[in-house]
Amino acid sequence: MPAIVSHLPASPSTTTLTHINPQGLYDPAPNGYTHVVVAPAQGRVVYASGQGGENAAGELPPGFAQQLDQALDNMRIALQAAGARTSDVARLTLLVVDHTEARVALWTAAAARMWPGGPTPACTLIPVPRLALDGMLVEIEATAVVL
Repeated sequence: MPAIVSHLPASPSTTTLTHINPQGLYDPAPNGYTHVVVAPAQGRVVYASGQGGENAAGELPPGFAQQLDQALDNMRIALQAAGARTSDVARLTLLVVDHTEARVALWTAAAARMWPGGPTPACTLIPVPRLALDGMLVEIEATAVVL
């Protein structure tokens, strides 16, 4: 099945992120990411440290899905503090403890909620044996470009 180009103008835009899913690569949309995101050089780059699933009190819920939702909410809050939105995110890195296909499905659903109907960031999911805190199951790092 040929890949689908999510957004590719005739010439790369100088005012928006360009999302590309090139022919010859599978369509990553069902897995909640885009193969390539091109950011204009004049944008302000925002690097958000890895956000885990802990709430403002530092408490971690016990389940992966709950931590994933909280980590995404924490990422959104961190980006907003720098004047960025989730639509400005060009790249994500997900660190996942005890990675399974079921956790990919949870990520896909969460990405669809975070970027509804729109292009998703480039993303790498890395299985890890553990994270910084006992009981921490997911961490999400974001790079955004504010234009």
